[in-house]
Parts: sequence; C-alpha cells; structure tokens
Amino acid sequence: VSLSVQPPGAQVAQGDLLELSCTVAMGTGPLSFFWHWRGSRAPLGTGPPLELRHIADNDSGHYHCQASNGDTVAESPTVNVTVL
Repeated sequence: VSLSVQPPGAQVAQGDLLELSCTVAMGTGPLSFFWHWRGSRAPLGTGPPLELRHIADNDSGHYHCQASNGDTVAESPTVNVTVL
C-alpha cells in the first residue's frame, strides 16, 4: 500500500486543501480504504482519496491508510503533515 500527499512535502498552509491518496499495487476482490490520524482507531474517512478542506493548525499530525479486501488488511507508511 502506498500513500501520496498534495502538496508535496506534506506541508500545507492553514486554510488550504490537503489531499491524501492511497493506492494498492496488487490485490484481489473489492477493496475498502480507511484513513487514520494520530493513531485513532475510528476512521477519519473511507475511500482511496481523502480531502481535508480548510485545514487548520490542529490537523497537523501523522496520517496513514489501510486497505482491506475483506480477508487481509495492509497499511501504508505514515506521513507526517505539518500545517503552516
């Protein structure tokens, strides 16, 4: 599972848009995606993309996604987002 972030460098200005995208190189069956922030168990969002509009200072932190085909779960690396 890989994760990409826009803007590059995971630094975003307060009030701007943060876009995170999760992809799976290979897998079988329909995939479900779950986004997590700061180690939270409850998903922040679902789906391959996650868009956070009007990002605020308190949105800084570590984000990662999980992809599941119903049988197995794979996690992306964590990305540290800094709100400037």
